[in-house]
Amino acid sequence: MTVGFLGLILSVALLIFLAYKGVSAFPLSIIAAVLIMITNGLGIWETLTTSYLEGYTSFLASYLFVFASSALYAKLMDESGAAIAIGYKFIDWFGKKRAVLSLLVISAILNYGGISLFVIIFAIAPIGYLLLKEADISRNIMIGIVGAGTCTFTMTCLPGSTAIQNLVPTQYLGTKLTAAPVMGILAAIFMFVLQYLYLQWEAKRLKKAGEHFTFPKNYDSSAYEVERSELPSAASSFAPMVVLVVAIITLSRTSLNPNMIVVICMLVASLLCLILHWNRLKGKGIKGMVNDGLTNGISSIVAPCAIMAFGEVVKVTPAYEALVDRVLSMDMNPYIVAVISIMIIAAVTGSASGGLTIALNTMAPTFIASGVNLNILHRLIAIASCSLDSLPHSPGLFMMLVYVGLTHKEGYRSIFATTVVVPCITTAVFTAGVVLLGL
Repeated sequence: MTVGFLGLILSVALLIFLAYKGVSAFPLSIIAAVLIMITNGLGIWETLTTSYLEGYTSFLASYLFVFASSALYAKLMDESGAAIAIGYKFIDWFGKKRAVLSLLVISAILNYGGISLFVIIFAIAPIGYLLLKEADISRNIMIGIVGAGTCTFTMTCLPGSTAIQNLVPTQYLGTKLTAAPVMGILAAIFMFVLQYLYLQWEAKRLKKAGEHFTFPKNYDSSAYEVERSELPSAASSFAPMVVLVVAIITLSRTSLNPNMIVVICMLVASLLCLILHWNRLKGKGIKGMVNDGLTNGISSIVAPCAIMAFGEVVKVTPAYEALVDRVLSMDMNPYIVAVISIMIIAAVTGSASGGLTIALNTMAPTFIASGVNLNILHRLIAIASCSLDSLPHSPGLFMMLVYVGLTHKEGYRSIFATTVVVPCITTAVFTAGVVLLGL
Protein backbone atom coordinates (compact mmCIF):
# COMPACT_ATOMS: atom_id res chain seq x y z
CA MET A 1 0.00 0.00 0.00
CA THR A 2 1.50 3.34 -1.07
CA VAL A 3 1.73 6.37 1.20
CA GLY A 4 -0.68 8.22 -1.07
CA PHE A 5 -3.31 5.49 -0.91
CA LEU A 6 -2.90 5.23 2.86
CA GLY A 7 -3.36 9.00 3.07
CA LEU A 8 -6.54 8.72 1.02
CA ILE A 9 -8.01 6.19 3.44
CA LEU A 10 -6.85 8.10 6.52
CA SER A 11 -8.21 11.42 5.26
CA VAL A 12 -11.69 9.98 4.75
CA ALA A 13 -11.48 8.24 8.14
CA LEU A 14 -10.34 11.48 9.79
CA LEU A 15 -13.17 13.41 8.18
CA ILE A 16 -15.69 10.88 9.51
CA PHE A 17 -14.10 10.86 12.97
CA LEU A 18 -14.11 14.64 13.26
CA ALA A 19 -17.71 14.81 12.07
CA TYR A 20 -18.70 12.46 14.90
CA LYS A 21 -16.77 14.63 17.34
CA GLY A 22 -18.91 17.60 16.36
CA VAL A 23 -16.37 19.51 14.26
CA SER A 24 -18.21 21.56 11.64
CA ALA A 25 -17.85 20.81 7.95
CA PHE A 26 -15.54 23.66 6.92
CA PRO A 27 -12.64 23.08 9.34
CA LEU A 28 -12.85 19.29 9.13
CA SER A 29 -12.80 19.40 5.33
CA ILE A 30 -9.68 21.60 5.44
CA ILE A 31 -7.92 19.30 7.92
CA ALA A 32 -8.75 16.14 5.94
CA ALA A 33 -7.82 17.81 2.65
CA VAL A 34 -4.42 18.93 3.97
CA LEU A 35 -3.68 15.38 5.15
CA ILE A 36 -4.38 13.97 1.72
CA MET A 37 -2.31 16.71 0.06
CA ILE A 38 0.71 15.96 2.25
CA THR A 39 0.56 12.20 1.70
CA ASN A 40 0.07 12.58 -2.04
CA GLY A 41 2.78 15.18 -2.58
CA LEU A 42 0.46 18.03 -3.54
CA GLY A 43 1.22 21.67 -2.81
CA ILE A 44 -1.01 22.70 0.08
CA TRP A 45 -1.64 26.35 -0.81
CA GLU A 46 -1.82 25.68 -4.54
CA THR A 47 -4.36 22.85 -4.08
CA LEU A 48 -6.43 24.80 -1.56
CA THR A 49 -6.69 27.79 -3.88
CA THR A 50 -7.44 25.70 -6.97
CA SER A 51 -9.10 22.31 -6.50
CA TYR A 52 -10.57 22.99 -3.06
CA LEU A 53 -11.99 26.38 -3.97
CA GLU A 54 -13.21 25.12 -7.33
CA GLY A 55 -15.20 22.38 -5.61
CA TYR A 56 -16.56 24.82 -3.04
CA THR A 57 -17.56 27.57 -5.45
CA SER A 58 -18.91 25.13 -8.05
CA PHE A 59 -21.46 23.74 -5.59
CA LEU A 60 -22.20 27.22 -4.26
CA ALA A 61 -22.82 28.58 -7.75
CA SER A 62 -25.05 25.66 -8.67
CA TYR A 63 -27.21 25.53 -5.54
CA LEU A 64 -27.13 28.89 -3.72
CA PHE A 65 -30.40 30.13 -5.18
CA VAL A 66 -31.96 26.66 -4.85
CA PHE A 67 -31.19 26.55 -1.13
CA ALA A 68 -32.25 30.15 -0.53
CA SER A 69 -35.60 29.88 -2.36
CA SER A 70 -36.33 26.49 -0.78
CA ALA A 71 -35.66 27.80 2.72
CA LEU A 72 -37.89 30.81 2.05
CA TYR A 73 -40.73 28.52 1.00
CA ALA A 74 -40.23 26.37 4.11
CA LYS A 75 -40.25 29.43 6.37
CA LEU A 76 -43.51 30.78 4.95
CA MET A 77 -45.21 27.37 5.07
CA ASP A 78 -44.07 26.97 8.67
CA GLU A 79 -45.02 30.44 9.91
CA SER A 80 -48.40 30.41 8.15
CA GLY A 81 -49.33 27.14 9.84
CA ALA A 82 -49.78 25.46 6.45
CA ALA A 83 -47.07 22.86 7.07
CA ILE A 84 -48.60 22.04 10.45
CA ALA A 85 -52.06 21.73 8.92
CA ILE A 86 -50.68 19.31 6.31
CA GLY A 87 -49.08 17.27 9.09
CA TYR A 88 -52.37 17.04 10.97
CA LYS A 89 -54.16 15.94 7.81
CA PHE A 90 -51.71 13.07 7.40
CA ILE A 91 -52.34 12.14 11.03
CA ASP A 92 -56.06 12.08 10.22
CA TRP A 93 -55.39 9.78 7.29
CA PHE A 94 -52.80 7.45 8.82
CA GLY A 95 -53.03 8.03 12.59
CA LYS A 96 -50.36 9.05 15.09
CA LYS A 97 -49.04 5.50 15.30
CA ARG A 98 -48.09 5.67 11.62
CA ALA A 99 -46.10 8.90 11.80
CA VAL A 100 -43.01 7.14 10.45
CA LEU A 101 -44.96 5.72 7.50
CA SER A 102 -46.56 9.10 6.78
CA LEU A 103 -43.22 10.92 6.67
CA LEU A 104 -41.63 8.17 4.58
CA VAL A 105 -44.49 8.21 2.04
CA ILE A 106 -44.54 12.02 1.75
CA SER A 107 -40.77 12.08 1.15
CA ALA A 108 -41.00 9.34 -1.47
CA ILE A 109 -43.87 11.00 -3.34
CA LEU A 110 -42.10 14.34 -3.49
CA ASN A 111 -38.83 12.78 -4.65
CA TYR A 112 -40.40 10.55 -7.30
CA GLY A 113 -42.32 13.62 -8.42
CA GLY A 114 -39.03 15.23 -9.39
CA ILE A 115 -38.01 17.21 -6.31
CA SER A 116 -34.42 16.59 -5.24
CA LEU A 117 -33.38 15.78 -1.68
CA PHE A 118 -31.65 19.18 -1.46
CA VAL A 119 -35.11 20.74 -1.80
CA ILE A 120 -37.29 18.19 -0.04
CA ILE A 121 -35.67 18.59 3.37
CA PHE A 122 -36.70 22.26 3.42
CA ALA A 123 -40.26 21.49 2.35
CA ILE A 124 -40.80 18.53 4.62
CA ALA A 125 -38.97 19.45 7.84
CA PRO A 126 -41.87 21.44 9.37
CA ILE A 127 -44.30 18.64 8.52
CA GLY A 128 -41.90 16.07 9.95
CA TYR A 129 -41.61 18.00 13.21
CA LEU A 130 -45.39 17.91 13.66
CA LEU A 131 -45.70 14.21 12.83
CA LEU A 132 -42.88 13.17 15.16
CA LYS A 133 -44.04 15.58 17.88
CA GLU A 134 -47.57 14.13 17.91
CA ALA A 135 -46.20 10.58 18.04
CA ASP A 136 -43.48 11.65 20.53
CA ILE A 137 -40.72 10.05 18.45
CA SER A 138 -37.16 11.34 18.79
CA ARG A 139 -36.04 13.73 16.07
CA ASN A 140 -32.86 11.65 15.81
CA ILE A 141 -34.69 9.29 13.45
CA MET A 142 -35.90 12.03 11.11
CA ILE A 143 -33.07 12.01 8.59
CA GLY A 144 -33.21 8.22 8.46
CA ILE A 145 -36.87 8.45 7.41
CA VAL A 146 -36.42 11.28 4.92
CA GLY A 147 -33.26 9.67 3.56
CA ALA A 148 -35.10 6.40 2.96
CA GLY A 149 -37.78 8.25 1.00
CA THR A 150 -35.47 10.47 -1.02
CA CYS A 151 -32.05 8.83 -1.40
CA THR A 152 -32.83 5.23 -2.25
CA PHE A 153 -35.66 3.42 -4.08
CA THR A 154 -37.35 6.49 -5.59
CA MET A 155 -34.13 7.61 -7.28
CA THR A 156 -32.68 4.28 -8.32
CA CYS A 157 -35.28 1.51 -8.43
CA LEU A 158 -38.59 2.90 -9.66
CA PRO A 159 -38.73 3.09 -13.47
CA GLY A 160 -39.25 6.56 -14.89
CA SER A 161 -37.47 8.44 -12.13
CA THR A 162 -35.91 11.67 -13.38
CA ALA A 163 -33.19 11.56 -10.71
CA ILE A 164 -29.63 11.93 -12.00
CA GLN A 165 -28.81 8.42 -10.73
CA ASN A 166 -31.38 7.06 -13.20
CA LEU A 167 -30.44 9.51 -15.93
CA VAL A 168 -26.65 9.01 -16.12
CA PRO A 169 -26.82 5.34 -17.28
CA THR A 170 -29.08 6.33 -20.20
CA GLN A 171 -26.39 8.67 -21.50
CA TYR A 172 -23.72 5.98 -21.60
CA LEU A 173 -25.66 2.76 -22.23
CA GLY A 174 -28.38 4.01 -24.57
CA THR A 175 -31.10 2.76 -22.23
CA LYS A 176 -34.28 4.52 -21.11
CA LEU A 177 -35.41 5.84 -17.74
CA THR A 178 -37.81 2.89 -17.56
CA ALA A 179 -35.06 0.26 -17.96
CA ALA A 180 -35.81 -3.15 -16.38
CA PRO A 181 -39.15 -2.02 -14.90
CA VAL A 182 -40.14 -5.32 -13.25
CA MET A 183 -36.77 -5.73 -11.59
CA GLY A 184 -36.83 -2.09 -10.51
CA ILE A 185 -40.27 -2.36 -8.91
CA LEU A 186 -39.33 -5.57 -7.10
CA ALA A 187 -36.15 -3.96 -5.79
CA ALA A 188 -38.12 -0.90 -4.65
CA ILE A 189 -40.60 -3.05 -2.73
CA PHE A 190 -37.79 -5.08 -1.19
CA MET A 191 -35.96 -1.94 -0.12
CA PHE A 192 -39.07 -0.17 1.18
CA VAL A 193 -40.12 -3.12 3.34
CA LEU A 194 -36.67 -3.49 4.94
CA GLN A 195 -36.44 0.25 5.58
CA TYR A 196 -39.90 0.50 7.11
CA LEU A 197 -39.37 -2.52 9.37
CA TYR A 198 -36.10 -1.04 10.60
CA LEU A 199 -37.55 2.44 11.15
CA GLN A 200 -40.46 1.07 13.15
CA TRP A 201 -38.03 -0.93 15.28
CA GLU A 202 -35.76 2.09 15.74
CA ALA A 203 -38.66 4.33 16.78
CA LYS A 204 -39.65 1.81 19.46
CA ARG A 205 -36.04 1.47 20.59
CA LEU A 206 -35.71 5.22 21.02
CA LYS A 207 -38.89 5.34 23.08
CA LYS A 208 -37.73 2.51 25.32
CA ALA A 209 -34.46 4.38 25.81
CA GLY A 210 -36.45 7.32 27.15
CA GLU A 211 -35.84 9.62 24.20
CA HIS A 212 -38.64 12.03 23.29
CA PHE A 213 -39.28 14.53 20.52
CA THR A 214 -37.52 17.87 20.81
CA PHE A 215 -37.34 20.80 18.42
CA PRO A 216 -33.94 21.92 17.11
CA LYS A 217 -32.00 24.29 19.36
CA ASN A 218 -33.14 27.93 18.99
CA TYR A 219 -36.03 26.84 16.75
CA ASP A 220 -39.19 28.94 17.18
CA SER A 221 -41.82 26.28 17.88
CA SER A 222 -44.60 28.69 18.89
CA ALA A 223 -46.55 27.92 15.71
CA TYR A 224 -46.89 24.32 16.88
CA GLU A 225 -48.65 25.36 20.09
CA VAL A 226 -51.75 26.84 18.45
CA GLU A 227 -55.12 25.10 18.51
CA ARG A 228 -55.87 23.09 15.44
CA SER A 229 -59.03 25.14 14.82
CA GLU A 230 -56.82 28.18 14.38
CA LEU A 231 -54.78 26.64 11.57
CA PRO A 232 -55.51 27.35 7.89
CA SER A 233 -57.72 24.97 5.93
CA ALA A 234 -56.30 21.80 4.42
CA ALA A 235 -57.07 23.07 0.89
CA SER A 236 -55.16 26.35 1.28
CA SER A 237 -52.32 24.52 3.05
CA PHE A 238 -51.84 21.84 0.39
CA ALA A 239 -52.23 24.28 -2.52
CA PRO A 240 -48.65 25.70 -2.52
CA MET A 241 -47.14 22.21 -2.25
CA VAL A 242 -49.34 20.80 -5.02
CA VAL A 243 -48.50 23.74 -7.27
CA LEU A 244 -44.82 23.24 -6.47
CA VAL A 245 -44.81 19.55 -7.41
CA VAL A 246 -46.93 19.97 -10.55
CA ALA A 247 -44.86 22.93 -11.73
CA ILE A 248 -41.56 21.09 -11.27
CA ILE A 249 -42.87 17.98 -13.06
CA THR A 250 -44.23 20.10 -15.93
CA LEU A 251 -41.20 22.35 -16.38
CA SER A 252 -38.82 19.38 -16.10
CA ARG A 253 -40.07 18.31 -19.52
CA THR A 254 -38.70 21.52 -21.02
CA SER A 255 -35.12 22.44 -21.88
CA LEU A 256 -34.82 24.91 -18.99
CA ASN A 257 -31.96 24.57 -16.52
CA PRO A 258 -33.08 22.17 -13.73
CA ASN A 259 -31.90 24.43 -10.93
CA MET A 260 -33.60 27.43 -12.50
CA ILE A 261 -36.80 25.40 -12.62
CA VAL A 262 -36.57 24.67 -8.91
CA VAL A 263 -35.95 28.33 -8.03
CA ILE A 264 -38.85 29.54 -10.19
CA CYS A 265 -41.21 26.94 -8.75
CA MET A 266 -40.14 27.63 -5.17
CA LEU A 267 -40.70 31.37 -5.61
CA VAL A 268 -44.13 30.77 -7.19
CA ALA A 269 -45.11 28.42 -4.35
CA SER A 270 -43.80 30.94 -1.78
CA LEU A 271 -45.80 33.73 -3.40
CA LEU A 272 -48.94 31.57 -3.43
CA CYS A 273 -48.43 30.74 0.25
CA LEU A 274 -48.03 34.43 1.00
CA ILE A 275 -51.22 35.34 -0.88
CA LEU A 276 -53.36 32.55 0.57
CA HIS A 277 -52.22 33.20 4.13
CA TRP A 278 -51.63 36.94 4.02
CA ASN A 279 -53.86 37.65 6.99
CA ARG A 280 -51.99 35.11 9.11
CA LEU A 281 -48.53 36.26 8.07
CA LYS A 282 -48.78 40.06 7.97
CA GLY A 283 -48.92 40.37 11.74
CA LYS A 284 -45.76 38.29 12.20
CA GLY A 285 -43.43 40.53 10.23
CA ILE A 286 -43.09 39.35 6.66
CA LYS A 287 -39.78 41.15 6.14
CA GLY A 288 -38.27 39.24 9.06
CA MET A 289 -39.58 35.93 7.69
CA VAL A 290 -38.05 36.59 4.29
CA ASN A 291 -34.73 37.54 5.88
CA ASP A 292 -34.72 34.49 8.15
CA GLY A 293 -35.76 32.12 5.37
CA LEU A 294 -33.07 33.27 2.96
CA THR A 295 -30.46 33.29 5.72
CA ASN A 296 -31.37 29.72 6.70
CA GLY A 297 -30.87 28.61 3.13
CA ILE A 298 -27.49 30.30 2.80
CA SER A 299 -26.23 28.93 6.12
CA SER A 300 -27.33 25.41 5.15
CA ILE A 301 -25.22 25.39 1.98
CA VAL A 302 -21.89 25.96 3.75
CA ALA A 303 -21.51 22.35 4.92
CA PRO A 304 -22.11 20.59 1.57
CA CYS A 305 -19.88 23.15 -0.19
CA ALA A 306 -17.01 22.25 2.14
CA ILE A 307 -17.47 18.51 1.66
CA MET A 308 -17.71 18.89 -2.11
CA ALA A 309 -14.46 20.88 -1.95
CA PHE A 310 -12.79 17.99 -0.12
CA GLY A 311 -14.08 15.63 -2.82
CA GLU A 312 -12.46 17.73 -5.54
CA VAL A 313 -9.13 17.50 -3.74
CA VAL A 314 -9.51 13.72 -3.56
CA LYS A 315 -10.10 13.52 -7.31
CA VAL A 316 -6.79 15.19 -8.24
CA THR A 317 -4.61 12.89 -6.12
CA PRO A 318 -2.46 10.20 -7.78
CA ALA A 319 -3.82 7.71 -5.22
CA TYR A 320 -7.38 8.29 -6.34
CA GLU A 321 -6.49 7.90 -10.00
CA ALA A 322 -4.67 4.64 -9.21
CA LEU A 323 -7.65 3.38 -7.18
CA VAL A 324 -10.06 4.07 -10.04
CA ASP A 325 -7.79 2.31 -12.54
CA ARG A 326 -7.41 -0.72 -10.28
CA VAL A 327 -11.13 -1.00 -9.58
CA LEU A 328 -12.14 -0.63 -13.21
CA SER A 329 -9.63 -3.26 -14.35
CA MET A 330 -11.06 -6.08 -12.21
CA ASP A 331 -11.44 -9.35 -14.11
CA MET A 332 -14.90 -10.58 -13.07
CA ASN A 333 -18.44 -10.90 -14.31
CA PRO A 334 -19.35 -7.54 -15.96
CA TYR A 335 -22.33 -7.04 -13.63
CA ILE A 336 -20.13 -7.55 -10.57
CA VAL A 337 -17.36 -5.31 -11.91
CA ALA A 338 -19.85 -2.54 -12.62
CA VAL A 339 -21.54 -2.75 -9.23
CA ILE A 340 -18.33 -2.96 -7.17
CA SER A 341 -16.53 -0.21 -9.08
CA ILE A 342 -19.40 2.22 -8.77
CA MET A 343 -19.90 1.48 -5.07
CA ILE A 344 -16.22 2.05 -4.27
CA ILE A 345 -15.89 5.27 -6.26
CA ALA A 346 -19.18 6.59 -4.82
CA ALA A 347 -17.91 5.76 -1.32
CA VAL A 348 -14.66 7.70 -1.75
CA THR A 349 -16.28 10.74 -3.38
CA GLY A 350 -19.47 10.67 -1.30
CA SER A 351 -21.40 11.02 -4.56
CA ALA A 352 -23.67 8.53 -6.34
CA SER A 353 -23.60 10.48 -9.60
CA GLY A 354 -19.83 10.77 -9.31
CA GLY A 355 -19.45 7.01 -8.97
CA LEU A 356 -21.69 6.39 -11.96
CA THR A 357 -20.12 9.00 -14.20
CA ILE A 358 -16.50 8.10 -13.50
CA ALA A 359 -17.05 4.35 -13.93
CA LEU A 360 -19.21 4.59 -17.04
CA ASN A 361 -16.98 7.19 -18.65
CA THR A 362 -14.23 4.57 -18.69
CA MET A 363 -16.06 1.25 -18.80
CA ALA A 364 -19.28 1.84 -20.78
CA PRO A 365 -17.80 0.59 -24.11
CA THR A 366 -16.52 -2.54 -22.36
CA PHE A 367 -19.91 -3.23 -20.77
CA ILE A 368 -21.68 -2.76 -24.07
CA ALA A 369 -19.23 -5.05 -25.87
CA SER A 370 -19.55 -7.75 -23.18
CA GLY A 371 -23.05 -8.63 -24.31
CA VAL A 372 -24.73 -8.19 -20.93
CA ASN A 373 -28.34 -7.04 -20.78
CA LEU A 374 -27.89 -3.26 -20.72
CA ASN A 375 -31.32 -2.61 -19.20
CA ILE A 376 -30.55 -4.88 -16.26
CA LEU A 377 -27.09 -3.34 -15.97
CA HIS A 378 -28.67 0.11 -15.91
CA ARG A 379 -30.93 -0.82 -13.01
CA LEU A 380 -28.21 -2.61 -11.03
CA ILE A 381 -25.69 0.21 -11.23
CA ALA A 382 -28.32 2.82 -10.41
CA ILE A 383 -29.19 0.89 -7.23
CA ALA A 384 -25.51 0.32 -6.41
CA SER A 385 -24.66 4.01 -6.78
CA CYS A 386 -26.93 4.96 -3.86
CA SER A 387 -25.47 2.57 -1.30
CA LEU A 388 -22.04 3.65 -0.11
CA ASP A 389 -22.52 7.25 -1.25
CA SER A 390 -24.24 8.02 2.07
CA LEU A 391 -21.25 7.44 4.32
CA PRO A 392 -20.67 10.18 6.94
CA HIS A 393 -18.78 12.44 4.53
CA SER A 394 -21.67 12.73 2.06
CA PRO A 395 -22.38 16.41 1.19
CA GLY A 396 -26.13 15.86 1.11
CA LEU A 397 -26.02 14.19 4.52
CA PHE A 398 -24.18 17.14 6.05
CA MET A 399 -26.77 19.53 4.63
CA MET A 400 -29.77 17.59 5.96
CA LEU A 401 -28.28 17.11 9.42
CA VAL A 402 -27.41 20.79 9.72
CA TYR A 403 -30.86 21.90 8.62
CA VAL A 404 -32.75 19.79 11.18
CA GLY A 405 -30.27 20.55 13.95
CA LEU A 406 -28.68 17.14 14.39
CA THR A 407 -25.08 16.04 14.76
CA HIS A 408 -23.67 12.92 13.14
CA LYS A 409 -23.63 11.27 16.55
CA GLU A 410 -27.35 11.94 17.00
CA GLY A 411 -28.71 11.37 13.52
CA TYR A 412 -26.40 9.11 11.53
CA ARG A 413 -27.41 5.75 13.03
CA SER A 414 -30.78 5.64 11.29
CA ILE A 415 -29.63 7.06 7.98
CA PHE A 416 -26.77 4.55 7.88
CA ALA A 417 -29.30 1.74 8.20
CA THR A 418 -31.78 3.07 5.63
CA THR A 419 -29.44 4.55 3.01
CA VAL A 420 -26.34 2.36 3.32
CA VAL A 421 -27.15 -1.04 4.84
CA VAL A 422 -30.49 -1.63 3.10
CA PRO A 423 -29.30 -0.47 -0.37
CA CYS A 424 -26.15 -2.61 0.01
CA ILE A 425 -28.28 -5.65 0.85
CA THR A 426 -30.58 -4.91 -2.09
CA THR A 427 -27.62 -4.49 -4.45
CA ALA A 428 -26.07 -7.77 -3.30
CA VAL A 429 -29.34 -9.74 -3.52
CA PHE A 430 -30.33 -8.54 -6.98
CA THR A 431 -26.81 -8.71 -8.43
CA ALA A 432 -26.46 -12.29 -7.16
CA GLY A 433 -29.87 -13.14 -8.58
CA VAL A 434 -29.01 -11.73 -12.01
CA VAL A 435 -25.66 -13.56 -12.12
CA LEU A 436 -27.06 -16.89 -10.88
CA LEU A 437 -29.99 -16.75 -13.30
CA GLY A 438 -27.64 -15.89 -16.16
CA LEU A 439 -29.69 -12.86 -17.20
